[in-house]
Amino acid sequence: MTIAETLLPEYDHEIAGVRETLKRVPAAKFDWKPHPKSGSMLWLASHLANLPTWGTLTVDSDELDMAPGGKPMEPPPPPADTAGLVAALGKNAAEARAAIARASDADLMKSWSLLTNGKVLFTMPKVSVLRSFVMNHMIHHRAQLGVYLRMNDVAVPSLYGPSADEAPPEF
Repeated sequence: MTIAETLLPEYDHEIAGVRETLKRVPAAKFDWKPHPKSGSMLWLASHLANLPTWGTLTVDSDELDMAPGGKPMEPPPPPADTAGLVAALGKNAAEARAAIARASDADLMKSWSLLTNGKVLFTMPKVSVLRSFVMNHMIHHRAQLGVYLRMNDVAVPSLYGPSADEAPPEF
């Protein structure tokens, strides 16, 4: 079994949970923040929908400079509604999945670096970047978004077992 074949079932499972969480984000609460230092619900949901693009970047390049020439990268414009969040996730997740699926073991063992203004922040194998800075990063922000939903009386989906709002789907 290849490295990609071991990653893809986990990736698919996590993307399904992200999709279920994003489907519940109420557009009427896009500007809501739990604290002045926190991002808005729309910022967090958009970030979550766009995180799979890091999967494609990781497989298709050897580095990413988040502030080339000292100028931070501009995030993509946020979707106008909840359906747009789900659609953005669908597109980005499919592209990342295809990139992971076509990557060889040798590709995934190559080093990848994150930079800011030319300075290397870290370097690790691409497989480690996919697991930590793509999948674990999504899990982290999905959990944050679950708290945002809970604080707004929106049902939190069942992800790894029952939530306080629902049981997992029957298998």
